[in-house]
This record gives sequence, C-alpha cells and structure tokens, in this order.
Amino acid sequence: MSSCVQRLEKTGSALRSALASQDWTAIGELDVQCRQAVDEAMVEPVVDEDTLRARMQELLDLYRELVNVCQTEQQRLAQELVQLNQSQHGAKVYQLFG
Repeated sequence: MSSCVQRLEKTGSALRSALASQDWTAIGELDVQCRQAVDEAMVEPVVDEDTLRARMQELLDLYRELVNVCQTEQQRLAQELVQLNQSQHGAKVYQLFG
C-alpha cells in the first residue's frame, strides 16, 4: 500500500474518531490534513488504483456524515441561541415592571 493511501486511511480514521467524540478542534485540524493527503494522492503515481479509490470513497462518505452532523449541531446551537435571546428579553421585561 502506498504512503498516500496509508495517510488517507490514517487521517480518515482519526477524523472519524474526532467526529464520534465531537472534538471540533481536532476535526478542523484533521480536515486540513485530509485535504493535504488527497492532494498528495492526486499527484503521486498510482500503484493500486482500486485501494486508492476505496479510501477516497470512504473519505467522501465520512465527509457526508460530517456535514450532516455539523448541520444538526448548527441547528441545535441556533435553537439554543434563540431560547437564550428570548430568556434575556423576558428578563429585561421583568426588570422593567418588577
């Protein structure tokens, strides 16, 4: 297995672990590493095209999952902010009349 395929596998695995624990800092760093690994894989001579294709597909599937998790988290945080803003507004009204 070529070094670029191994790097794709390693960074993909680390990204999956970071996603499972929702470690957003690590996800950001690993995203950069994954992009670099993909760039390297695109220029390195292909020894085993099937393995490279499989790793790229796994990474694509992982990114789809990551996007879905991020969208869900974004919606959750937006709802939390709305509730916080409503609570603050209610507290201000209470202070005016209290």
